[in-house]
Amino acid sequence: MQKKYIIRLTEQEREACREVIQRLKGTSEKVRRAHILLKADADGPAWTDARIAEAFGCRTKTVENIRRRFVEQGFEQTLERKKPQTPPANKLLDGELEAKIIATRLGPAPKGYAHWTLRLLARKVVELEIVESISHETVRTALKKTV
Repeated sequence: MQKKYIIRLTEQEREACREVIQRLKGTSEKVRRAHILLKADADGPAWTDARIAEAFGCRTKTVENIRRRFVEQGFEQTLERKKPQTPPANKLLDGELEAKIIATRLGPAPKGYAHWTLRLLARKVVELEIVESISHETVRTALKKTV
């Protein structure tokens, strides 16, 4: 089958890959990507994707993705780690809100209960209008930091 994405490395790119491999410069993923680029080079060994995947302990899809990324984005972006497209979610609670939840937890449990449960505490925090809405899991993570 004819490959859609063909890797042709320049001499500088080959040297950069060899340096990463020899000095183990960077993460293990970066070293593996450098190995894959060298073996997939059409002007070099030109191994098949299946052979590369078997040699370096990855899936053929990984090799295909590296080929595609090299052609579409270039050498540097292929060798370096892919940056996440979306930033992580914002924190739901700041320090002041966490302190109010902890203070509520340290207070006496409601009538009819021996101790606070996470769900009970979450309902109470909403009832006291500390936050508009909150899950028991968010309460758990806030309390876990203090223990």
